[in-house]
Amino acid sequence: MRPRAGLSSFPTVGDRARDRTCRGEQLGRGRRTSAYPGRVTQNARRDTQVWWYAAGALPLGVLGLVAGLLLTGAAAPPALFDPGPLVRWGLPLVTLLTHAAAATTVGAFALCALVLPAPDRSPRPDHRPQRGRDGGTDLPARPSRRTAVDGRAWPLAARTGAVAAVVWALAQLAHLLLTHASIVGTIGGPGYGEQLQQFVTDIELGQILLWATALTAVVSLVAVAVGGYVSAAWAGVLALVALVPIALTGHAAGAASHELAVSSWWMHVGGVTVWAGGLAVLCVVATRTGRDLPDAAERYSTVALWCFVIVALSGIANGWIRLGSPVELVTHPYGQLLALKIVLTVGLGVAGWAHRRATLPAVRADAAAASGTGARRVGWAFWRLAGVEVLVMGAVMGVAVALGSSAPPVPQEPVQDPSPTYFLTGNPVPPFPTALTYLTQWRLDPLTAFLSAAAVVVYLLWVRRLRSRGDAWPVGRTLAWVAGFLLFFWVTNGGPIVYGSILFSAHMLQHMLLAMVVPIFVVLGAPVTLAVRALPHRRDGSRGPREWLLALVHSRVAQFFAHPVIAAINFAGSLIVFYYTPLFELALTTHVGHILMIVHFTLAGYLFANALIGIDPGPTRPSYPLRLLLLLATMGFHAFFGVSIISSTTLLAADFFGRLGLPWWQDALADQEKGGAITWGIGEIPTLALAIGVAVAWAKDDARTARRSDRQADRDDDAELRAYNAMLAARSASDDAAAAAGEPRTAAEPHPPAGPGPAAGPRPPAGADRSAHEV
Repeated sequence: MRPRAGLSSFPTVGDRARDRTCRGEQLGRGRRTSAYPGRVTQNARRDTQVWWYAAGALPLGVLGLVAGLLLTGAAAPPALFDPGPLVRWGLPLVTLLTHAAAATTVGAFALCALVLPAPDRSPRPDHRPQRGRDGGTDLPARPSRRTAVDGRAWPLAARTGAVAAVVWALAQLAHLLLTHASIVGTIGGPGYGEQLQQFVTDIELGQILLWATALTAVVSLVAVAVGGYVSAAWAGVLALVALVPIALTGHAAGAASHELAVSSWWMHVGGVTVWAGGLAVLCVVATRTGRDLPDAAERYSTVALWCFVIVALSGIANGWIRLGSPVELVTHPYGQLLALKIVLTVGLGVAGWAHRRATLPAVRADAAAASGTGARRVGWAFWRLAGVEVLVMGAVMGVAVALGSSAPPVPQEPVQDPSPTYFLTGNPVPPFPTALTYLTQWRLDPLTAFLSAAAVVVYLLWVRRLRSRGDAWPVGRTLAWVAGFLLFFWVTNGGPIVYGSILFSAHMLQHMLLAMVVPIFVVLGAPVTLAVRALPHRRDGSRGPREWLLALVHSRVAQFFAHPVIAAINFAGSLIVFYYTPLFELALTTHVGHILMIVHFTLAGYLFANALIGIDPGPTRPSYPLRLLLLLATMGFHAFFGVSIISSTTLLAADFFGRLGLPWWQDALADQEKGGAITWGIGEIPTLALAIGVAVAWAKDDARTARRSDRQADRDDDAELRAYNAMLAARSASDDAAAAAGEPRTAAEPHPPAGPGPAAGPRPPAGADRSAHEV
């Protein structure tokens, strides 16, 4: 029985008392007895104080922040007006507190959702006797497949995340107020309320900070109600969403490479919060992990490896657009501070490598040795790297906040007198579109680029894992998956994205490829089937990638959206909802809206293609004739949408396309008609591919049915066919006897009507020899 979501799943006083009794812990005379008999924990007090490793990271962060601000002079009084030392120093300190609380929140719920096992409050299956068929209990107890766990660390991690979320919300509110004070130069005074209201309603920075404050407040409300794996996952996901407004402020809000800066900064902040926050919370709960520590440390190490890769790649992307040349890493104060951060981050990566190579085996060895003596202390093998690593992370976070408060060498001011295209899109006008420029023009988006690379690498690693244990995996599925994500990378980083932001026809080409071509390759790759076969199964009750994937596939929400009819309505209806509402212009003018558009249409196309030609487990698929009918109906609506675009005399997103001022003398309405033709014409090719796929699957299903019938006939010596022929012979003899008696002869029924019981007679088997039907 898994813990229920909600506050009621937290242990009550009675639960804690029973747990202490069951674990054999007795409090009295200032002495604590171990949970295992025969040993007294003499260093229990020191064990309960090692969480100060995590708390010590905050002072080191403050030290790194102050040193960075002094190096770059970011806290010096400005030349125009001075808001005062309280604001100049208070804003960076509050920013550090905000980042630290966010990291603790995200890290805590990442541990709860992916690493730590929750306490199992149901009786052990080992102690439940099996009932016999007569209701007795004479059968022996069924052995449990679940590994025994300690489970005490999970509630503490959840409570730590809840407290950190509340601190995060309060710190974010203080950050909003101090940012406003740094602009107006004062806090309080006459008219302060009106100024603050104007800041959060009319100024873009104030609106973003207001959204950030509101999102963190929602995260705190969800966090205090966490009581199970699902609620912990929701809290972690919402916390990562609440980091999006942070990615829109600071240097990312500058004019230079806005999309690259926003995506890379969100990836950077998200990776750091999971990495640093997860390690800090693991240090806090380490003394309560007990026998769970070796598995928890190993699982966290895998998560930390991915986070390190994300942080390193996104950091390189951010540094690339902030520095004019590598020489400024030495000559400019910002570059010197960035170089210090790079050195510390590389040191953390080396420590993580040593952690995986030496510490994890030592932790498991310590746990194995302690299991024989009854000791529950966390060994030095864990603290010698984890404790030091979390302290260094605190210093790195302080340096990062100082970097965000300092001016980089490359100016971030808006371009003077930009062209209309640059003003609306933030990018210069590309060359005139040709087939060659669609292949040579690139605009890197770190988010979609990393997703494409990670999808291919992980898929190939899973295939390698299967083959290493002797299991086969079709090469065609691997090629389909790789081709699909190579196409996805080009669509989201190459010519379609470069020209799709200024031409409606290019945008529709991007849309058609994302919604109708990429999903076909992805579905043929059968990723869910591969993941279920390759990913390890956890036996301690916690949820890993395999458990979360199966839970998602079989959830009611996924089953609803994966239903063939719903998937078809979503696939076709999204066109109307998106293009004939302000959502289209929102996706053209904001990077967040553009990313959401990519996610939605790719998922909608995947669900529709999976309902028709899918291999993976999922929805209950209709019969093949109904699939073809559903495909034709959906594509008919798709073609109708294309015709409506062609015949329309109203320009979609007119405030955007009508003001671009492209130097090619491009007629925006004519380009829109071309986009409608692309929707109508190019959409027929994927439709034909899907129809062929359904027909091939239909033929293969018939062939499998025939082979299955043949194998059954070989096993029982054509018992079904012989019974059918015997039934025909009996009816023929009955008719002959009736004719001899002068009764009218009845017509033979080679296919007797179906009905329950033997009266219906046997049916002709699949593939039966019709020459046996002799009457």
